[in-house]
Parts: sequence; C-alpha cells; structure tokens
Amino acid sequence: MASRDNRSPRIAIAGSGFGGIGLAYWLKKAGIDNFTIYERASELGGVWRDNQYPGAACDVPSRFYSYSFEQDYRWSAPYGTQSEILRYLNHCAAKHGALEHIRFGTEIAAASFDEAAGLWRLKTNDGEEIEAEIFVSAVGLFNKIAYPDIEGQNTYQGIQFHSARWDQKFDPAGKTIAVIGTGASAVQFVPAIQPAAGTIKLFQRTAQYVTSRMVPDHKPDGGTKIARRWQRLRIFRQFENINFRRGSIELTALAQAEFLAYLETQVPDAKLRARLTPDYRFGCKRVLQSNDWYPALQKPNVEVIDTPIKAITGAGIDTSDGTSHPVDAIIYGTGFIPTDFLAPMQITGLGGQSLDHAWTGGAEAYLGITVSGFPNFFMMYGPNTNTAASIIFMLENQARYIVKCARELGRGTVHTMNLRGTVQREYNAEIQTRIGKTVLMDANCHSYFQDPSGKVTTQWPGQLLEYKRRTRRVRLSDYAFSRA
Repeated sequence: MASRDNRSPRIAIAGSGFGGIGLAYWLKKAGIDNFTIYERASELGGVWRDNQYPGAACDVPSRFYSYSFEQDYRWSAPYGTQSEILRYLNHCAAKHGALEHIRFGTEIAAASFDEAAGLWRLKTNDGEEIEAEIFVSAVGLFNKIAYPDIEGQNTYQGIQFHSARWDQKFDPAGKTIAVIGTGASAVQFVPAIQPAAGTIKLFQRTAQYVTSRMVPDHKPDGGTKIARRWQRLRIFRQFENINFRRGSIELTALAQAEFLAYLETQVPDAKLRARLTPDYRFGCKRVLQSNDWYPALQKPNVEVIDTPIKAITGAGIDTSDGTSHPVDAIIYGTGFIPTDFLAPMQITGLGGQSLDHAWTGGAEAYLGITVSGFPNFFMMYGPNTNTAASIIFMLENQARYIVKCARELGRGTVHTMNLRGTVQREYNAEIQTRIGKTVLMDANCHSYFQDPSGKVTTQWPGQLLEYKRRTRRVRLSDYAFSRA
C-alpha cells in the first residue's frame, strides 16, 4: 500500500454502486484517503439495491461480473441474483474500507466550478454546501426510470408500479396482470411470476432478441485461485468475441440467422413465433439472455398482445382494436432513460456553462470520463462506455484513470486540469464514425442507446482490451493545466 499523500485534493464522489465502491478501492490503493462518497439512499448498491423484482439477476457470469481485486467470493450460482450481487458489493465495501467513506442520505443536487478558487461547490438536496477540488459522478447509467406516456394512467383503480420500484407487498397469486414492456427486466420477472399468476397479459410494442444463456462450469469457491483466474479469462474471451461480432454488420447477419433458427426450436407455434420475431437487425438493441422467457410465453395463462395500447382506464387497458382488457394490476417493465446522463444533477463549469447546454447536441466525453470546460470533473459509466460485457471491467479502467488524474492534481503545483476541446471533438468524431458503420445506426434501429436526435451516446464501439489500452495512462498533453 502506498503511503498517503497529505496534499491529496478533496474528492467528492456521487453514488455508491459498483463505480463508486470500485473507485474507493483504487484511491485507497494509491494512498489517497481524502474522499467522501455521497449516497442519496440509506444503503449502497445502485441498481442492485433498487431493482428487487422477482427473478432479478445479472446476465453476465458472476466470475466476470465482479471486481478484479475481489475474486475469491463464493458465488452460489454461475449468474448472480440481485440479492447476492448486493451482498457482494457490501462485502467489498466493508472489506476494502470504502464503507467508512460513505455519507448515506445525502443527494448531490447541483455542482458548480469556482474558477478563482479552483474547486467544486456542491449543493445537496437539503441545502448543505460542500467544497471539493475534484468531483466524480458515479451515479451510473440506469437510474432514471422510463414510464410510458399512455392516456389515462392516473385513472386506473388497481395496483400499478414500475419493475424498478417493485411493490414487495404485491402477491401475483390468481391475479390478472398486465405487463407493459418486454425489455431486460420483463424477461426476468415474467417467468418468475407466471406460475402463480392467474393470467398475464403481456403488451409487447417491440419483439426482442432473447438468446440462451451460456452456462459456465461453476463451483461456489471457483476451485483453486488459478482455476478462478482461468475461468474469468475464458468468460472474458467469450464476451470479446461477442463484441467483435456485433461490431460488424456482416457478422451480425450471421448471428441473426442463428437466432432465427434457435427461435424456431423454442417456439413451434408459427403464429406466436411471428409475433416474437423482431423486425430489426440483431444487435440494434440490447440482446437479452434467458432460458425461461420463451417457455413462459407459451404457458396457457400467458397472452402476448402486440396490438397497440390506446389508453389505460379505471379497470384496465384498452387496445387500438377496440378490445378492453380488465386487469387486477399493471406492471411497467419499460426500463430506464440511460441517455439522460447524471440526471437529475445540475452541473455548471467554466463561464457558467451548464453541462446540459454543453450536451445540446448529445452527451459526449473523452474516454467517457472527462468533458472540456469542466475542470477536475470526472465520470464513471459516462457517454459511450456501455458494452455487451461486464461493465465492471470498464469501471475499473475508469477508476484507475481517475486516480492517475487525482495524483497529478495532488502534486502541489497543479491547480486544475481541463480537457482540451480539440481532443474531445476528435475523439468523439472517431467514436461516432465507428458507430455509424455498425448495426446501431441501421435505418430501422430505434433503441435506448440513442438520444432523441438519434445519436448513439451510450455504447462503446470497440472491444474491452482497446478501452483498457486507451485508458492505461493519462496523456498530459490532452489537458490544459493551471498552476497553483
């Protein structure tokens, strides 16, 4: 462990999910202890704290969906459930000293950079003012819930809730339940509640590509230390291959053909299969994984409805064909708005410019971490860093990069570091050019990866090792420094 640098700048971190806890580990490993994690909730965990719906689990194998520095955890299954992932994160926070740095019940509402003082002035929802030389957002990508805009939602007299705010008192037994949405959450909770439910009416706007899960060999302790490392490496290579295939329209076409053959084996009924066949290219949207989804949709108590919803009434849902569907409960499986980065925080940089204004043309950052005009401000899980693999791998690379910047700012002579605008523009022009050559920008592709203008602001267009290489060191020439 490196010795603590007493000149370390004060660091404020918003969010105590995998990003914030991972950053805490790498800061402490570098001997930097002068940081506080501000968490709006009463416990840590981010999306794994908030999403407590039945069947909630990760679609990346546990041995890879875990920190590189905490690989000896005894995962009970190949894929971690919500509760076990939350336990793992709490375990890591306690073991590696992050817990003592967290202030719970403290939400950062706004942050403004004071150029003269060379520091960030933060305001909490309670009106408290906080000063820090470095401000890091680790609030994640999936924190703003997406509700569909449907006429009559407020008139419904039954139970209704979003999957990310699951009503833990809700008992599906014998009830007629409307599920709106067929995204990643619905693919998990529908099979989980189907056996108990009286009837599930699944309102589908868009069919999804749902592939089978890979099932890695699994032992709770992972076997020997060497065996754990080899298993992680094998899984890593599998996901690198997936990322490679999705980066090419030609290879994506092959994957689509494989999926259609798979769907035919899973859903023998031609009429139902036609309704479950996506009308867009494979890889345009998030490809989901489940071995239970298609079997659940073929149970006698499940009805797939692809007729558009006209309105929600006091008793249920009316569709555009004039049919009324009385239901006892409505569950929204409509996901999140990941393109609204940092919401609802208000960030103000040099010259009083808001980050919202800087991102008028769509969110962008250098390496997804820094933004020109916002000195000493860093992001985790920022623009164009989402990937079809373990986001924890990306977060750790971001954390190490931020630590290197913090050490530069802690040398005593450096006041601020501000990303050069040319660096940001050239980098993002490259990223968008590469994305433009992929299925993500297909004419028939509309996904949550895109902002309202159609710009893809969430996805990393390359492989994991490329991102690791590009964040391995901080190129000082990318930044303009002011001296104390």
